[in-house]
Amino acid sequence: MNKKHIPSVSTLILFSCCLILNSCKNEVKEPVEKEVEKTVYASDVIPFFDDWKLILGDGSNAGIANNFENKDFFYTVNEGNSDWVVFKTPNGGDTHGTSNNTRTELAQTKKWYPKTANDELTATLKVMNVSATGDASVAASHSVVVGQIHSADAFENEPLKIFYKKFPGHTKGSVFWHYEINTAGDDNSKRWDYSSAVWGNDFSVVGDSVNTYPEEPKDGIALGEAFSYEVKVKNGIMTLNFSSEGHETKTFTKNLIESEYTTTEAIPEQTQKLFVPIGQDGVERKSAYAGEGCFFKLGAYNQTNGKSPEVNRNWCSGAETHNGDIQKQYADGNYAEVWFKKGSISISEDAVSNEGYFTKND
Repeated sequence: MNKKHIPSVSTLILFSCCLILNSCKNEVKEPVEKEVEKTVYASDVIPFFDDWKLILGDGSNAGIANNFENKDFFYTVNEGNSDWVVFKTPNGGDTHGTSNNTRTELAQTKKWYPKTANDELTATLKVMNVSATGDASVAASHSVVVGQIHSADAFENEPLKIFYKKFPGHTKGSVFWHYEINTAGDDNSKRWDYSSAVWGNDFSVVGDSVNTYPEEPKDGIALGEAFSYEVKVKNGIMTLNFSSEGHETKTFTKNLIESEYTTTEAIPEQTQKLFVPIGQDGVERKSAYAGEGCFFKLGAYNQTNGKSPEVNRNWCSGAETHNGDIQKQYADGNYAEVWFKKGSISISEDAVSNEGYFTKND
């Protein structure tokens, strides 16, 4: 009886061990669920994208950019507890419309008329990079436009461009804004800009030669240093407010429907030195931008390009473009990059569709 009983016990023990081992194996094989990382889109950070179309640094129109990203030009980054929207664009590549310069920039889908306007744009941003190369004696070199008012009609001139500019080797750069005249007559090649300094220098402060730089501005803004602007147009008057921690808040006003530049005698000294010598010596129509539909822009409009300074001593930088190879430009600093943290837009009831501008320029 003992001999028959012992194998039965052994079999039972082996069977129990197998059950335990199989149970352990099953526990190990159970899949561990991985947490899927959620993409943070620009429209999650600044929820106002219904009011814009996005132009990318390859010249394409991405349309309404809700839940959209493009890792070359437009995406988000997290820094500490803050998300930022990145606008990035190279020195050289395909451009939008007739511009010489690339941009990754929002363009408002509606246009409004300065005389009846009650429209506003605000933004908080920091510039992270401007072109590493460019002729320092060319005023546009090493700069980027971070906000605009653009005309959608006639010559499509720009009553406002907000610039950031920093020379290589400097810690601090300059913030300034431009008013471009709405040229009288049919020859828009005579148009010119007038530049006003906010912090640091204005557009006219340039180097003595290709690689010789002016003195660094004492009250300038560094790369990575945040600042804010507010642009409001009401009843023909543009009001600009600029603020940044540790800097004096600055306010400017400009009449957009009645020109102060209707005669050659009224051309400012700055313009006489900068634009008149290259044949840009026009005068402005008396009503300035009255009667033209205008719209806001926001982003990174790179002002440094690869065109020869012989073409235009103010706007053609002769910078490195690697024949339009974007990744090579990004690798050696030949691009503009701007991060936005906040933004808002207020549009008057008189605003109308701006689709005609995109039809012309896409």
